[in-house]
Amino acid sequence: MTVTHRAAVLGSPIAHSLSPVLHRAAYDELGLTGWTYDRFEVDEAALPGFLDGLGPEWRGLSLTMPLKRAVIPLLDEISDTAASVDAVNTVVLGEDGRRLGDNTDIPGMVAALRAHGIEEVGSAAILGAGATASSALAALARICTGEIVAYVRSETRAAEMRAWGERLDVDVRTAAWTDAAEALRAPLVVATTPAGASDALAAAVPERPATLFDVLYDPWPTELAARWSMTGGAVVSGLDLLVHQAVLQVEQMTGRSPAPLDVMRHAGERALAAR
Repeated sequence: MTVTHRAAVLGSPIAHSLSPVLHRAAYDELGLTGWTYDRFEVDEAALPGFLDGLGPEWRGLSLTMPLKRAVIPLLDEISDTAASVDAVNTVVLGEDGRRLGDNTDIPGMVAALRAHGIEEVGSAAILGAGATASSALAALARICTGEIVAYVRSETRAAEMRAWGERLDVDVRTAAWTDAAEALRAPLVVATTPAGASDALAAAVPERPATLFDVLYDPWPTELAARWSMTGGAVVSGLDLLVHQAVLQVEQMTGRSPAPLDVMRHAGERALAAR
């Protein structure tokens, strides 16, 4: 195969990323011969040199941690969505050499919830306060009509979430992580914590839970998600988010729309099952 267009996912660590599986499945389904999608271990120090070394065949990059903020000074332009949370997970590389940054995590979250019938909620809870939590807050700004409570482990994190709320014009209240079991009674709970961090909450899942959006996908299910499903609650997974944000990336990088969401999802499910 003659390579005519290239794309890749960058980050550190990156070996676990499912992005190559999803994007390659899309290329195959769309008949995009000559397109390749790879993964590269790149940290913040190596990022400028990597970008400067890209040739004219490059069309796009997916970025994971720790590059989502580090890339911003290296771009020619970023979207309003990316600017709202100071995080870029998508770089579209133009034929003229321009680097355009966007954030597909935020609309990806909204799309994943919509696919599960969640168009609007009266209130919500967020577990955690890291980078993913700010994107979750931006997504909730689009669908939540009332208060959002963020359960965090420190006053520093609490102050950060309140600052994000002011910036995004969202009604945010913070609460201590020791009270996180109270979050599980919300109409929508978004868990943005690392693997294992929410396991202890599984025992506190109420008898009739509403909807849990757990951004993890490997390992899956988390203890919280498993308990939530057993109790009859609706669960949106990190794979849902990964696929929906990847769909938007494929469309931006290739110029082809719509990207094959179901094909990409099935490819991701097969890859996870094989791990």
